[in-house]
Amino acid sequence: MSAVHLDIEGAVAVLRLDNPPKLNALTPDMLSALAGHCDTLEQIAEVRVVLLTGDHPKAFCVGADISAWAGLPPAGFARTWVRGGHRVFDRLARLSKPTIAVLNGHAFGGGLELAAACDIRVMAPKARIALPEAGVGVVPGWSGTQRLLRLLPEGAVKEMALFGRQLGAARSAALGFVAEVAEDPMALAMEIAGAAAQLSPRATEISKNMIHAGAGEDSAALIEALGGGLIAGSDDKAEGVAAFAAKRTPDFSGK
Repeated sequence: MSAVHLDIEGAVAVLRLDNPPKLNALTPDMLSALAGHCDTLEQIAEVRVVLLTGDHPKAFCVGADISAWAGLPPAGFARTWVRGGHRVFDRLARLSKPTIAVLNGHAFGGGLELAAACDIRVMAPKARIALPEAGVGVVPGWSGTQRLLRLLPEGAVKEMALFGRQLGAARSAALGFVAEVAEDPMALAMEIAGAAAQLSPRATEISKNMIHAGAGEDSAALIEALGGGLIAGSDDKAEGVAAFAAKRTPDFSGK
């Protein structure tokens, strides 16, 4: 049974990390399941908003399961674990639908990087964020020194990565990393999702693409996707396809 569950209720989908014995630490199977669910959600037009949370009262996700990578040789660690995880997190970050990370508990290491891959975050008052990798002799590997720097000041990232400090909910909100802090972050996230679900899905998708392109999130592909979407609705595209099928010279109108 997958340790990442997908529940869909109308326009809102909820992804739940479910590895309680290890405080929702991420395993290779969980990463694969998360990627698969993202592919599934991309195909379900009825889903307008995606929430990501952890099934544990104290933890959203405390990072990567150390037992999954501790024995990997250097090349395998870099190629399989780090790059493989990046592909999954990038898949989540580039989901066409708005995403909300519901930090019901602590988000450490890979868990913090996972939350950073979502569009916004809500957080429980007692939850904390951290980059504790140096404590076990490694470095952040799933965008903690890259994507996270677009969401938090450099000094705050250095506090966590270089000094082992944890940031609480109030500080995370003050720095803009968290949208809101609430005793029941899931209820708040559902409220936000409900409002977002009433917006135009095409408008929010294109807005997300434009924002990501401006922020440098997969900008090359997004620029081409936006251009492709624009040209796909043109008369010239329809004429070009029709002419190709009829084996004739196209008569482009420029419309």
